[in-house]
Amino acid sequence: MALQCGIVGLPNVGKSTLFNCLSNAKAQAANFPFCTIEPNVGVITVPDDRLIKLSEIDKPKKIIPTTIEIVDIAGLVKGASKGEGLGNKFLGNIRETDAIIHVLRCFENGNITHVDGSINPVRDKEIIDTELQLKDLETVESSISKVQKQAQTCGDKNAKRTYDLLLQYKTVLEQGKSARTVKLDKEDKRFLSDLHLLTDKPVLYVCNVDEASAVNGNSHTEAVKEAIKDEDAELLIVAAANEADIAELETYEERLMFLEEIGLTESGVSRLIRMAYKLLDLETYFTTGQQETHAWTYKRGTKAPAAAGIIHSDFERGFIRAEVIKYDDYINYGSESACRDNGKIAIEGKEYVVQDGDIMHFRFNV
Repeated sequence: MALQCGIVGLPNVGKSTLFNCLSNAKAQAANFPFCTIEPNVGVITVPDDRLIKLSEIDKPKKIIPTTIEIVDIAGLVKGASKGEGLGNKFLGNIRETDAIIHVLRCFENGNITHVDGSINPVRDKEIIDTELQLKDLETVESSISKVQKQAQTCGDKNAKRTYDLLLQYKTVLEQGKSARTVKLDKEDKRFLSDLHLLTDKPVLYVCNVDEASAVNGNSHTEAVKEAIKDEDAELLIVAAANEADIAELETYEERLMFLEEIGLTESGVSRLIRMAYKLLDLETYFTTGQQETHAWTYKRGTKAPAAAGIIHSDFERGFIRAEVIKYDDYINYGSESACRDNGKIAIEGKEYVVQDGDIMHFRFNV
């Protein structure tokens, strides 16, 4: 499931540092691998303690985690929507992603210059937002011009619906707000999904702070929190310099000791990966046994046949039923056979909506 998160931000805010830390995330997730598809695209393992605990029970020959793709998009600058700084290329890269990780500089350091000469993450956010909003406004106005006549004179209901929705987006974008602030239901959003609006993508704001602010943040992070309160967006505080130091340590135990010394129980990189996974609206189900313990990625709301199809198309085509064990039951009883003996295996049909953490066995016939 090749869904991607794109890392964006102004130059020198810590994007590449975070991306490089993600490339070493194997040490944060029981030594699972990272690989590079292209120079700025990485396939990154999603840390999940449940996978480890299941493998401790079944002791499989292989452990296969779930992954996401992260894209490091070069720093945007003012005027990107008009092509400044290769802006069209960068905006095109963002359009191809499914969610945005927006890195904001929330630390002072005289040795690292800021493109605008001072530290103001809210201003930085607004610069990026403005460029993305201007590009979206261009997209929306172009779409309006194509559908307006049909909507107003031909009585085409779909054209009228499209036109009315586009006007809502246009009004918001002209006010300097992002498309995600338009409160549409899921059906309307799907109706306009082919627009691929940049500011309608789910976003995670990552506040890059100094070591002293890694736990509780600082005045800059509080300002960002206030600035995004009306957006449907998440916020994460990370000290990228700390993460770089963690990535240099040799063992998992050394990393844990480092985290304890700075007052954290988990690295920012691990939290970032999990939040990115959630941002993409993804969940995980498991298959497990003596051969392998495998985490499978699916989109929230997926029904059992489609989830089976993630393993193999034949599983979906010939789906009969799913045998489902809840994760907590598997851990409590310690094996599939014990869960069966205690009536903890549910038989589910084609309408079953898979739940995060389900342990599944599919019956099919082709």
